[in-house]
Amino acid sequence: MAKQNNTEKQYLFDNPKNIKRLLYIVYACCIVLVLLDFVIHRHVYHSWESLFGFYAIYGFIGCVVLVLIAKWMRTFLMRDEDYYDRMELKQHKPTEQASEEQLDNNAGGKHVD
Repeated sequence: MAKQNNTEKQYLFDNPKNIKRLLYIVYACCIVLVLLDFVIHRHVYHSWESLFGFYAIYGFIGCVVLVLIAKWMRTFLMRDEDYYDRMELKQHKPTEQASEEQLDNNAGGKHVD
């Protein structure tokens, strides 16, 4: 086997095989949970709760609704990439003689030597 010259650290999900394995595990868990619907007796409050796969469908619809609401909320909650940098620059109010380098130092945070 050839030795890798890559000095970057390899993480668990960098390998596509590990991602496939994880997906197979998730699919297997989903199948087991749906099959348990045949075995588990539920004390239902509403008639639709007794339908086969009700909780799986209910959970899926709930996740889809959450994603759609989050996408909608993003339109008015999202800020520009440099939003906090601009706020910090406004607080320091540099003098007229301030150079660009001083502005960059103010925006970059405190330097400790």
